Amino acid sequence: MALVLVVDDELSFRFFLRALFETEGHEVVVGRNAAEGIAHLKKRKPDLITLDVMMPEHGGLEMYRALNAESDWKDIPVIMLSGVGEQAYAHALAISGAGGDLLPEPYAYIEKPPQPERLLELARSAIGRSGATSGRTEKGARHNGTQDHDR
Repeated sequence: MALVLVVDDELSFRFFLRALFETEGHEVVVGRNAAEGIAHLKKRKPDLITLDVMMPEHGGLEMYRALNAESDWKDIPVIMLSGVGEQAYAHALAISGAGGDLLPEPYAYIEKPPQPERLLELARSAIGRSGATSGRTEKGARHNGTQDHDR
């Protein structure tokens, strides 16, 4: 069983993700914004994080930047989930690193609403890579909601 941290401002989506991952046998903790997500990280390191991009107050990119700045957290696979298209997200990611501090791409990016089986497939792969069920393999492999490819 892995620990999954779900960070999303939409209550119904948090319930959906909790049920999906718990049905798969994982323990799930939830946060409604980046501040709550970071608070959970300080208590326990999860095996996987699902992170909404667009949230009020502290958004997903802010939390993603914090994850990548902390050596204990930057190896946690992150599946970004958002209603924002992948190209718009890639642009926002590039802009957020405009000062020279380029953020790496997340493990996966999926537009909402996700196909449950596809999300679980990516989660299984990410959890396996994070070491929850096996050792980490090729660091830096990237997956998206439509096709898989290595960088």
